[in-house]
Amino acid sequence: MSQQGPIDLPFGLGALPLRNRAVVAPMSRVSAGAGGVPTPRLAEYYAGFARGGFGLVITEGVYTDQLYSQAYDGQPGLVTPGQIDGWRVVTRAVHDAGGRVLAQLMHAGALSQCRTATIAPSVVRPRGEKMPAYGGEGAFPMPAAATDTDLKAAIDGFAAAALAAREAGFDGVEIHGANGYLLDQFLTGYTNLRDDRYGGDAAARATLAAEVVDAVRRATDREFVVGIRLSQTKVNDFDHRWADVAEATAILRTVTEPGPDYLHIAGEGRNWRTAATLPGGPTITRLAREVTSLPVIANGGLHDPAQAAEVLSEGDADLVSIGRGALVTPDWPRRVRDGLPLRPWDPALLSPAADLASQHAWQAKN
Repeated sequence: MSQQGPIDLPFGLGALPLRNRAVVAPMSRVSAGAGGVPTPRLAEYYAGFARGGFGLVITEGVYTDQLYSQAYDGQPGLVTPGQIDGWRVVTRAVHDAGGRVLAQLMHAGALSQCRTATIAPSVVRPRGEKMPAYGGEGAFPMPAAATDTDLKAAIDGFAAAALAAREAGFDGVEIHGANGYLLDQFLTGYTNLRDDRYGGDAAARATLAAEVVDAVRRATDREFVVGIRLSQTKVNDFDHRWADVAEATAILRTVTEPGPDYLHIAGEGRNWRTAATLPGGPTITRLAREVTSLPVIANGGLHDPAQAAEVLSEGDADLVSIGRGALVTPDWPRRVRDGLPLRPWDPALLSPAADLASQHAWQAKN
């Protein structure tokens, strides 16, 4: 029986009306064509979520320049005319299916799987090793400390990619400041050892992220949604946490001062309530709402409908983003609304190299 719950309620994200509060989280698929151009198959993949009832789809991380930003081979970009044309097919397909779509803009920094020369805040080798699923192997290379020229180019790349996203028909962009990539490398004390204005306390370490938000905001009009995604954990460090409420507050205030439309707080796919609670304080998403007064998207283990509804109804977030649950059940919002069972999880679908046609065939049979 169909019944409306907190997930089904409409929501306005900046100037963008959403039909509900269910969001597809960004997930790398390593499925772009030659030259980082999105394929028609990728358009079908994203449109499938819109047909399944998700109000908003956020793409995988998209590289923003041809200097240092690319994270892996097979990653789509928003730099060349061909890439813009490819994304135009994707956005049209999502819109035709009744959804809204944002491009996630990403700079890999030191965590590139495909580059031998990388930049970072400081000369600190990243923890862990490259990920074979993304084409990487062995230790990450030692990065060079980014110069002012490098950082200006990175900021300009984000702004140019946002303009390209608007040209490609996106409803907005999400700046990737999470999961250990360049902006998060600046936020993190053990990777940012700088003694200039980009280093030091938490507010100073958040300066680059704020400058990126400001550049993207200035490059686009107010009708174009601009958000930023943050996280405590990283793809190469699942245990990292912000020190306390004071550090979290300083980061949140600094990155949102230029006026983004929303915050997206990424988890690591485990129990949301445990992972999102700050030491001695509230959940990080509740703190973000209180500190910034911005809409907040919660993420991490929220494919459980009961927990997703609880997060919304108790005021911990305004929207919930689903990763694994969306892969296995692209019609998750409709099934939740209608009280239908969700599909069982298949670990094979988590592989970013999973063939998209096979994925849809598997979903159709289940």
